Amino acid sequence: MAIEINGAASQATPRPGQCLRTFLREQGNFGVKKGCDGGDCGACTVHVDGTAVHSCIYPALRAEGKAVTTIEGLSTGENLHPVQEQFLEAQGFQCGFCTAGMVMTAATFDDEQRANLPRNLKGNLCRCTGYRSIADAVCGHGDGHGVELKHDAGADVSGAQSPAAGQPAAGNPTAGHPVAVEATPGQLGDNVPAPAGQAVVTGAARYTLDVPAEQLPGLLHLKLLRSPHPHARIVSIDKTAALAVPGVVAVFTHEDAPAQLFSTAQHEHFTDDPDDTRVLDNVVRFIGQRVAAVVAESVGAAEAGTRALAVEYELLEPVFTPQEAILPGAPAIHGDKDGVYSRISRPLENVVAEVHAELGSVADGFAAADFIHEHTYKTQRVQHVAMETHASIAWLDEEGRLVVRSSTQVPFLVKRTLMRLFDLPEETVRVVAGRVGGGFGGKQEVLTEDLVALAALALRRPVQLEFTRTEQFTSTTTRHPFTINLKAGASRDGYLTALQLDVITNTGAYGNHAPGVMFHGCGESLAVYKCVNKKVDAQAVYTNTVPAGAFRGYGLSQMIFAIESAVDELAIGIGMDPLEFRLKNMVRPGDHMLSTTPEPEEDVHYGSYGLDQCVALVRDALDRGKERYRAAGLEDLGPDWVVGEGSALSMIDTVPPRGHFAHTRVSLEADGRFAVDVGTAEFGNGTTTVHAQLAATALATAASKITVRQSDTDLVEHDTGAFGSSGTVVAGKATLGAALELATRIQTVAASLTGAALTDCRLVDGAVECGDRVVPLKEIYDAARLQGVRLATDGNWGGTPRSVAFNVHGFRVAVNTGTGELRILQSVQAADAGVVVNPRQCRGQIEGGIAQALGAVLYEEVKVDDAGHVTTDILRQYHIPSFADVPRSEVYFATTNDSTGPLGAKSMSESPFNPVAPALANAIRNATGIRFGELPIARDKIYLALRDRTLIPN
Repeated sequence: MAIEINGAASQATPRPGQCLRTFLREQGNFGVKKGCDGGDCGACTVHVDGTAVHSCIYPALRAEGKAVTTIEGLSTGENLHPVQEQFLEAQGFQCGFCTAGMVMTAATFDDEQRANLPRNLKGNLCRCTGYRSIADAVCGHGDGHGVELKHDAGADVSGAQSPAAGQPAAGNPTAGHPVAVEATPGQLGDNVPAPAGQAVVTGAARYTLDVPAEQLPGLLHLKLLRSPHPHARIVSIDKTAALAVPGVVAVFTHEDAPAQLFSTAQHEHFTDDPDDTRVLDNVVRFIGQRVAAVVAESVGAAEAGTRALAVEYELLEPVFTPQEAILPGAPAIHGDKDGVYSRISRPLENVVAEVHAELGSVADGFAAADFIHEHTYKTQRVQHVAMETHASIAWLDEEGRLVVRSSTQVPFLVKRTLMRLFDLPEETVRVVAGRVGGGFGGKQEVLTEDLVALAALALRRPVQLEFTRTEQFTSTTTRHPFTINLKAGASRDGYLTALQLDVITNTGAYGNHAPGVMFHGCGESLAVYKCVNKKVDAQAVYTNTVPAGAFRGYGLSQMIFAIESAVDELAIGIGMDPLEFRLKNMVRPGDHMLSTTPEPEEDVHYGSYGLDQCVALVRDALDRGKERYRAAGLEDLGPDWVVGEGSALSMIDTVPPRGHFAHTRVSLEADGRFAVDVGTAEFGNGTTTVHAQLAATALATAASKITVRQSDTDLVEHDTGAFGSSGTVVAGKATLGAALELATRIQTVAASLTGAALTDCRLVDGAVECGDRVVPLKEIYDAARLQGVRLATDGNWGGTPRSVAFNVHGFRVAVNTGTGELRILQSVQAADAGVVVNPRQCRGQIEGGIAQALGAVLYEEVKVDDAGHVTTDILRQYHIPSFADVPRSEVYFATTNDSTGPLGAKSMSESPFNPVAPALANAIRNATGIRFGELPIARDKIYLALRDRTLIPN
């Protein structure tokens, strides 16, 4: 019996053992996504005879004789399904990779199921949104203002309303208002919908591997044999049995790979990272490292080929902790490298990079202190868990150029790396990114592109590599674990006297991002506080474990956890309110922002300053929350519960240092619309919408009349990439500059047509007004062509000068002293994002950052055992927040207008993550009296700490 797919009988027959997900994708239903292949994430959800199922664990043969509906078949004709409409209206997505599965699940809900979303959405995971917009979408509540969802009793559910029914917060006349500008529909300050929204909710958005088979004839699949040992030298690899497997085309080993050393990390300057990696190496340094690549006609044949390889290893001594790795006599993991050539600080001692600095005298500062806090703080490995795993396809086009389609945040830097590795001229390489299913820094690496390029260049056929979820955990990158020995002092009158930090970061087997994460972590986390005596000793250290890399916050979240926890302890020690202590010590305009150098970075300025507003917004919101609980009679939770509040602040430079470049092009099209060509990739960061709004504002039109073409190295000259929260403030600045120049050029052509003075010509939507005459843009386009005038302009920005952005987070929590259960009663964040280009979108970025940070605070941890194995290698072993785990946070914006950002905007992508962990730890400390200095703060840790404090009977 045939399988009916979206109302039509399929002519294909599933292979034995094939799951429904891969079968449906082979029939061109690309809206069915792979996030786990284990039934854990829900991205593959479809309907079988009207019932929602996870197609990755549903045998395709079981669907014979049944009706299967995918996201592509949910709508009828041109009419969207009501749930699709609701996801569009509420913009219940960011990267959108999980959205098809969310929509398919929610489309089966009745009213009773919609009333209990924590239970009924537990099988669908989202890493981007924080679930608030998804809840609004499922319940049909549009933008969510005033929605009463029983997520947390007493929480302010608006998240964007002004305090006290529209009244300003006490002492802050601008509290609660997103920006100090009048929003024009379709332009700056408007909640412009994402341009790809319709495609996302219908399954038409094309991610990396959503390429029809007919476009890639002869496609081959690549799979990797990975090391079972933490440290070994490869003596030999016998390919014979692997090449005999039916369908296997080739096997690549270190003997076939370039000898060129490089770093998988991608930065504008490749010299920012150590050259310590080969495409395929003859030494393996962690369990999961690539050993050999097998290329075959199918995934199954490639996997069989990897199992058939015979490898002889010479085992080497491993070292698993950075504290052991820096001891005399420890095995040198990269002892074969030339430290100068590879830019490794001390390769024989496993130190990748280090910083040692002292401002003033911490000895004098501690001597002057009335209270000193000393503690060791530890942060754990965290995985990005972007819903789309790393994947790439490489092929040679009709001109013989190497083309790589990749799930990357940095297509131009990937191109440069491939040119360097394979010694290819610039004009022979093209890198493109479709829509990317999440990044969070994890896709600021070259982890798949080099392998498919190697194979495609050798075999002259298209080659595809897609990582499994297990490979994501065991063989890509994580957040850097930090161990921070901190000592801080304060005077009785509430001033910091000394800050001293001894920091060791674990970069794992390779040094990708190790220097940058260490230096950045020791930057703004200290610079946000005025203290004349600061000392930092930091080392990034190799170990034989899974490599660390770039992760949201880039070192700041780890350091801020320690420093903001210590700030609370100092305030408690001298008997001062912690927020008051912060207000006395945090930097203000005119203060130098100093961390490890005696002079501030010359290109970092207070482009605007809203930290004081953010503190006030959080304090006022927490006070209102407490009053709501009191008024609702919820103040007394019972004798086993203790309640506490805690806050933390953070600062971040709006652009990475030493240059971050973007080139964009804006043009008038023949139909009177505009096109914007940019290099930045879209992976839920919202830069596509921002580019459209900035251009629309400059061109006096609406964002809906702007077509954004992006993330293709053939489009523009260069773009450093979408990382370091630079999409708005760097690429956006280039777009704004190009659009403003185009506006002048259009007005000049209009003036020549009408004989009017240029000053009398005004660009309006779709035309130029020249006195009494209105000239349509189509007429101007035609006239310019006849005049030989090019109505296309280029914009460039180099990422300097830079500003600073601020975030403050606050929590009210309740802790059960008998069980260790933690309840978040209120979560609130205030952000200084400058002029907010798109309030709804920016709010979503903040909510997503909060949710991801909550996972990192409470339960997420990539665990590595004593032998170097990652033991949390599937989603059901690694707990990311589900719908039921995330409180509905309040989000407020300070009113500032940044002098360096485009139209006053600042970055706001990484920074919402950073203050969450210490704010929650401080709230737990306030409730229980216990300082938790090691993440995650899991429930069992809370229970044991309370028991040890004798609050719980043994």
